[in-house]
Amino acid sequence: MTIELYSWGGAEEVTGSKHFLKAGDSTIMVDCGAFQGRRQEADKKNRDWPFDARDVDAVILTHAHYDHCGLLPLLTSKGYVRSIYSTPATRDLASLILLDSAHIQGKDIAYLEKKARQRGELFEKKPLYTDKEVHACMEQFITVAYHRAFIPAAGITATLYNAGHILGSALVVAEVNQDGRSVRVGFSGDLGRKNLPIIKDPEPIPAVDYLVMESTYGNRLHKPMDTTMDTLAEIINRTVLQGGKIVIPAFAIERTQELVFLIHLLSDQKRIPKIPIYVDSPMAVNATTVFRMHEECFDEETRKAFIVHHKNPFGFNELQYITGKEESQKLNDLRRPAIIISASGMCESGRILHHLMHTVSDPRNTILAVGYMAQNTLGRRIVEKRPEISIFGDVYPLKADVQVLDSFSGHADYNEILDYISRLDRTQLKKIFLVHGETEAQQNLKALLEKNKYAVEIVKAGARYQM
Repeated sequence: MTIELYSWGGAEEVTGSKHFLKAGDSTIMVDCGAFQGRRQEADKKNRDWPFDARDVDAVILTHAHYDHCGLLPLLTSKGYVRSIYSTPATRDLASLILLDSAHIQGKDIAYLEKKARQRGELFEKKPLYTDKEVHACMEQFITVAYHRAFIPAAGITATLYNAGHILGSALVVAEVNQDGRSVRVGFSGDLGRKNLPIIKDPEPIPAVDYLVMESTYGNRLHKPMDTTMDTLAEIINRTVLQGGKIVIPAFAIERTQELVFLIHLLSDQKRIPKIPIYVDSPMAVNATTVFRMHEECFDEETRKAFIVHHKNPFGFNELQYITGKEESQKLNDLRRPAIIISASGMCESGRILHHLMHTVSDPRNTILAVGYMAQNTLGRRIVEKRPEISIFGDVYPLKADVQVLDSFSGHADYNEILDYISRLDRTQLKKIFLVHGETEAQQNLKALLEKNKYAVEIVKAGARYQM
């Protein structure tokens, strides 16, 4: 029996995760994410696939971030008719992400079609998928609890473990038992961190023969979480004294809820003044509802601080959730200090673009980055503090203060990855395959692992790796 690993996304890059384990006649796919970055390049990668969806026997979704789940409806429309396995929380969040994506695509295509008509040009481009295709895709989901073994394909048994990255996120252990041979392969998905707000810490997995490990922060270290509250309070207080606004691009899922949770604590402790706080993202509002449905994913600190006392960790007096378009537009007319949290986290689409247009050129304001910004995204250009940035084709001078809080990241840094791997049975671990990382991050993590006597391979798109 031949066992092969290969990837058609998330290989020597951060977005678009699509990893495959082929064992004999069975092929399972771990994640089906969308590429993000340069618009034309990403669109081509998202539409043109070098594999046949009909050849896949099962899909396992590690978590609901767009770069891991964003192309599932396209997979099914290309002929995939079998099951998609995930935790219950991941299923609920993926539904929100995918419906939101279909809505945004529809609006973008309508806008581009209108512009083409005005120029007298023919426009034939279609969205990657529609609401109808999302609903069809969601019918293929089968939810599985952590630690409950299931059989996604002939000769393969899989088990999910808590990855501690976002609500419902999972590591996957796939055990192949075919032709008298047994091989265990672990997939990290996105590995989380200890002591993050709200969710439980990453949990260990059983001994594996091979480990497919993400490397997003393979060349970086996060500041300790215990200093985050101090830094966040200092940024808010300084900006308020200047009469400015704090604009925070944040993923609607997990990061927004973490921010609300911590700002709630700062407000309770009277470490920041009473100022209006707006969460301007319909999807974040819906995601927050999903969070409250899945208290089983909360860590003990969250349960003790809020649930036991019947308080809402995601709502307090100064906080307002914005859903309507008109309400969102009114925020641009604010002439007093406020905190605005809005999606998307990498500033590639959504309402955050309108808030940035109205704030980036005022030195009293602060743009606070609290998550990873992939190459070629607007968010990356902002954190690099380019003198000018382009939004909707117009150029704006970047004069606002730009602050980065890496400690908010839900990705393990290289020390945290090393620590996690060190807890595995190294007598059984034959090789580590690195995915989901940019070149410098992967090279650094590879060198650190090799220094600790691990065999390491950086996965290249389309290359086949024998196990």
